[in-house]
Amino acid sequence: MPQQFTKATFQIENGPSYEGISFGAPQSAAGETVFTTSLVGYPESMTDPSYKGQILVFTQPLIGNYGVPSGEARDELNLLKYFESPNAHVVGIVVAEYAWKYSHWTAVQSLSEWCIKEGVAAITGVDTRSVVQYLREQGSSLGRIVVDDGQAAPAYIDTMKAHLVAQVSTKQPYYIAAGAGASANVALIDCGVKENIVRCLAARGANVTVFPHDYPIQDVALQFDGIFISNGPGDPKLCGATVDNLKHLLEEPQFEQLPIFGICMGHQLLALAAGATAVKMKYGNRAHNIPALDLTTGQCHITSQNHGYAIDVESLPKNSFKSYFVNLNDSSNEGLIHCTRPVFSTQFHPEAKGGPMDTAVLFDKYFNNIATYQKNRNSNAKTSIKFELPVQSMASERVF
Repeated sequence: MPQQFTKATFQIENGPSYEGISFGAPQSAAGETVFTTSLVGYPESMTDPSYKGQILVFTQPLIGNYGVPSGEARDELNLLKYFESPNAHVVGIVVAEYAWKYSHWTAVQSLSEWCIKEGVAAITGVDTRSVVQYLREQGSSLGRIVVDDGQAAPAYIDTMKAHLVAQVSTKQPYYIAAGAGASANVALIDCGVKENIVRCLAARGANVTVFPHDYPIQDVALQFDGIFISNGPGDPKLCGATVDNLKHLLEEPQFEQLPIFGICMGHQLLALAAGATAVKMKYGNRAHNIPALDLTTGQCHITSQNHGYAIDVESLPKNSFKSYFVNLNDSSNEGLIHCTRPVFSTQFHPEAKGGPMDTAVLFDKYFNNIATYQKNRNSNAKTSIKFELPVQSMASERVF
């Protein structure tokens, strides 16, 4: 521990207060407070756009021991190698014990140094067991980290009232080439996409064109071999434009054979487009170890999750979607599959970095649907792309 440190306080609105030490940005922060039980993967979680505007409490007692890898390193597809997006999206983190010394061959800086650069408030010395017990009993709550810097404490902020998807989605289309072995072209609707989702598509041979969340995808959908809807933050009911666009894909006959796959927010938006309702969960599911049952095979998979809303399957219109996966901890819906079309979705993350990878096979299922679609599609239906793409071969460039 450094010889000089700054005191900080973690406060929950109308709830308990915890004193600790600041090890992040020298500034206070406020937002919805949620917790994750994941044992590893704090850089991936903190750069996941689905955590936009939240204060994240880690139940793993020791955080920071393997430092933070490079945010500039890229893989053979020129995608970020270690991060899920270029920057941290949480506004603050709460840990029981911060590791002031770190050691890992990929690390280039400490978690403290990274938090300072990214403007993330961070507090250590907090009894996170007590925090999680409170959140489980009372539900996700508004919280704030107050750094003892002489400034007034920030007001509590309900970030879930903001259209967070619009904040994290790209503002214009961009393109990722799969390389010489490309066998498909996929349109990805960016609601806050994680880098590893793009990687899972491109690594399987798909050239990926990423569109803003509210792009009228129905105007260009038939120029692609499949549609993908990504994860993202906040309340799905605020994504009205995206839902309206997806209704075209689900209702109009020219799209009835078009493969569609949605993950997390994408799952919820597909369900809303079908006529279902989404409900806010008491404290949500955020972990790398949640069991989900595949209702079509009877197999149980260990999944990675990060969501505060869930779909009420009873609200689904008949003959549209049926339940695909169910959460074995709380019986909430974890996926849907269409009754007649090659469309399915998962609430959990098959692409999770930090693991587990039990359900990565769902990407293969999606590509099998694409292969069938390509085989059966009338070649005369292929047309040239009408919009101008900022094509950057082997590049991933989000424009916020």
